[in-house]
Amino acid sequence: MSDAAVPVIAIDGPSGTGKGTISRRVALWLNFHFLDSGALYRLLGLAARRGGVDLGDGQALAVLARSLDIRFEPVPGQDETSIFLNNEEVTDAIRTENCGSDASLVAAVPEVRAALLDRQRAFRVAPGLVADGRDMGTVVFPDAALKVYLTASREERANRRYKQLIGKGIGVTLDRLLKELEARDARDSGRAVAPMKPAADAVIVDTTTLNVEQVFSKVQALWNAHCER
Repeated sequence: MSDAAVPVIAIDGPSGTGKGTISRRVALWLNFHFLDSGALYRLLGLAARRGGVDLGDGQALAVLARSLDIRFEPVPGQDETSIFLNNEEVTDAIRTENCGSDASLVAAVPEVRAALLDRQRAFRVAPGLVADGRDMGTVVFPDAALKVYLTASREERANRRYKQLIGKGIGVTLDRLLKELEARDARDSGRAVAPMKPAADAVIVDTTTLNVEQVFSKVQALWNAHCER
């Protein structure tokens, strides 16, 4: 099966909208492969910090991006994925707020985006792919069969992240999270290369007042409607 014949569901949106959870659920439902594109940038940021690579050095970051040994493994019976960097599990390590900020910084570097483009597209294998990110439907998979853009109020997104971090025993304040989300949104949507925005043909779903099951049901319905066309 050629790449063009392998269906892709692109689920984009800012942090805190639930796109990671929804993307994993959709992938499990359809038995599709799953791409957490944001994790690639988080992994690169982590590797750069560990290796003393300047987060503004595009050429050095691009070389590092091409050399990373990355592996995603689904957790049996859960809507979770274990993430490995050079055979070390770093699932929790890349979910910190500092790592998220580093990811946003390296994602704005043109050389990095070019270096990771082919790696992301390589996830497109049969029977299909669910791609979670910020530019999946606009840049990485512009021919995706279904494009969904999840959004939510910044306050709700910060509150979700707050509950998640507190649940893990990580001390943080809502005010700090709001400021970090605002800064990251500005970087992600304002960068010159592949800015975060809905694709022209994306279906926008506001998750502010919806729970996971409700959002999942909406995406299921969208995919079923696509298949019936």
